[in-house]
Amino acid sequence: MNSSNPVLGKAFGQQGRRGYASMGTVQTPDNLEETYNAPAASSLRTGRMTMDDVVARSGILFGISILVGAAAWYLNLGSGALLIGFIGGLVTAMIGIFSKTVRPAVYQAYAVCQGLVLGIISKTYELFYDGIVQQAIVATIAAFVGMLFLYKSGRLRATPKFTRMLLGAAIGYFVLAIGSLIGSFFGLGNGMGLYGLSGFGPLLAIAGVAIASFFLILDFDQIEEGVRAGVPQEESWRAGFGLLMTMVWLYLEVLRLLAILRGQND
Repeated sequence: MNSSNPVLGKAFGQQGRRGYASMGTVQTPDNLEETYNAPAASSLRTGRMTMDDVVARSGILFGISILVGAAAWYLNLGSGALLIGFIGGLVTAMIGIFSKTVRPAVYQAYAVCQGLVLGIISKTYELFYDGIVQQAIVATIAAFVGMLFLYKSGRLRATPKFTRMLLGAAIGYFVLAIGSLIGSFFGLGNGMGLYGLSGFGPLLAIAGVAIASFFLILDFDQIEEGVRAGVPQEESWRAGFGLLMTMVWLYLEVLRLLAILRGQND
């Protein structure tokens, strides 16, 4: 089963089959004894991706985004840097998604661009609503931990039905979000939120948080499947890239939802 995250699904679906095929070595009694007495194989010995590899590469990419975001916040960068971040993020995302080879430099460039975007947008929200960024960070981490618990405990699984429903919901969400944004430019709705969403803003923000959170289930499942399939170790970079994309989406949705809720209470 492929993930709805195009980064993870394409890579692990193809590489996994190669990993399984490479395991078909015929074993003799001497080979079996040698294998039994050998030390436990690490990813460096096998060349296959492990969970530790995914955690390490994800940590590097997340660390880059956090450091760049903190710098953008501290330096109080403006709209020019924000535009560079948006365009650079879009270009690097497209290259990372559609590239057939693993490109760590592209993923790191994407992390830099997203750091710029997140730092500047977060600072803007903070100017309107004091303390909102801290709330959004805590809520995003809580959503990640909650989804991971639900997945590891077996309460939520990326079944084909679950994947189809989530993909359909995501398509519907983006259609409504684009329509709401366009409507706000023509004076339709009440223009809630920093992005000028119409009266559908609160519902769209709640839906966005929920859909982005559930996408983590698909990502967890595909990463675990890739580890089981023995995909190459370098694919851990692609896994970290896919997780970063989902987490950036989730954080922005949480930030927007909090802004709408706090705006209604002001």
